Amino acid sequence: MDHIQIIWEFVKEWYWIPLTLINTTAFITILVENGKPEKTIAWLMVIVFLPFFGVGLYYFFGQKFQKEKYFKKLDNRYKVKLEERWNDLKPFISNEIKLTETYDDHLNDVFEYLVHTQTSIPTSNNSVELLINGEEKFALLLEDLKKAKHHIHIEYYIFDEDEIGSQILAILVDKAKHGIEIRLIIDDFGSSPFAKRKAHYENLGIQFEIFLPVRFSSLANSNYRNHRKIIVIDGFIGYVGGINVSDKYINPNKFNLYWRDTAIRIHGDATKMLQAQFWLHWQSISVNSFTLNYKYLPEMQTVFEKKLPMTFAFSSPGNTPPYVMESMILSISAAQKSIQLCTPYFIPTDSFKTALLIAVSKGVDVSLMLPSKGDSSVVQAASLSFLKPFMERGMNVFLYEKGFMHAKTICIDGLLSYIGTTNLDSRSFLINFELSAVVLDENIAQQLTHQFEKDVLVSKLFTAHLWKNEKWYYKAFASICRLLAPLL
Repeated sequence: MDHIQIIWEFVKEWYWIPLTLINTTAFITILVENGKPEKTIAWLMVIVFLPFFGVGLYYFFGQKFQKEKYFKKLDNRYKVKLEERWNDLKPFISNEIKLTETYDDHLNDVFEYLVHTQTSIPTSNNSVELLINGEEKFALLLEDLKKAKHHIHIEYYIFDEDEIGSQILAILVDKAKHGIEIRLIIDDFGSSPFAKRKAHYENLGIQFEIFLPVRFSSLANSNYRNHRKIIVIDGFIGYVGGINVSDKYINPNKFNLYWRDTAIRIHGDATKMLQAQFWLHWQSISVNSFTLNYKYLPEMQTVFEKKLPMTFAFSSPGNTPPYVMESMILSISAAQKSIQLCTPYFIPTDSFKTALLIAVSKGVDVSLMLPSKGDSSVVQAASLSFLKPFMERGMNVFLYEKGFMHAKTICIDGLLSYIGTTNLDSRSFLINFELSAVVLDENIAQQLTHQFEKDVLVSKLFTAHLWKNEKWYYKAFASICRLLAPLL
């Protein structure tokens, strides 16, 4: 009997000892984290039903000790830097808050909340343009990029070097040749192929940073995604929303999939908060720091006749509390007439779920739109499994059938709008780096409402009766996926 055979015989007989030790260690580690009970139970299930493999998944993607400590430390550094200027800005903040009160005071509490948590400053000297789908966004963006005179700052989750990506990069390279400062941050998980081209574009004059590089030794980084989409041009123009840099977001496209998404173009003081957030991320990952001075926070020369109050809710893994989720809950709780929500994924936290159920129960007309066919069968099934209690209370649920619904928007009482990168799921609320613009403007809200009504025409109404008559094995699959929801 050779050595390999001896080892194999030993492993066959005694494999349960190392397996028990590994599982016990993982169990103890999970329990002492004192995380959310549902997430703890989900990981325990994965380890029990997937021996060895489940433990590997947990140690690569589930552990939070070092990463969340790092993010919390980073978040505290952000707060220190913001606090250095917060007291100086108090008179400005007070004046801007008063302007939100002239609009409709039942919805302006979110501005107070974001100020008191020192998350974001409200501004009113703004012009906002609602952009439906990539074809509207990129036509304007390319022109704005060509007009840049001092700097272009870009932070994206997905940046593909395809047709639209190449057009943008060609402009950036040309601008860099003419002395315009170009800074680019991309998420390594979302833009892995493009990340490999970092050195190439650095040689062409673009300052290029990769957020949380994913290597075999740091696979857990892929669980913490920088899902933000930010563009700031010369400190005056800003873009945010759900639309990444990729041809698939432009209709029609070679993928034969209609992509429904939403973004906004901002001209005004609100871009200063986007600039500050970009700067904070840049400072944390780059050795080529820059000073956030008047060149990057220029004084607006244009004074818009109509005041448009807006602010931003930002979130990150280090945030306590989760500001985007809490700001949305606050606004949903204040709703008196209507709430319209669009999201590709609906895996709500208990607190978000409760806020929506209460809104429906007090007579608010609540409508939710999801894709009829998701881009992940597991996430789609988990999303559908959450809908029954909402539909039984009277929420309207629409499944978008024209293509893929990727918009991340909320419209409340035809006045207050959320437009950003935040999906209505636990990952966006608690794990990812996200942002949502909060806009208090009747015109923008009416445009969102009109678009929602157009989308309803190419959607089917999903009811509790339809869910009840769904095939039993799909509902069983959905129930299993729901148990894993905290990990999705």
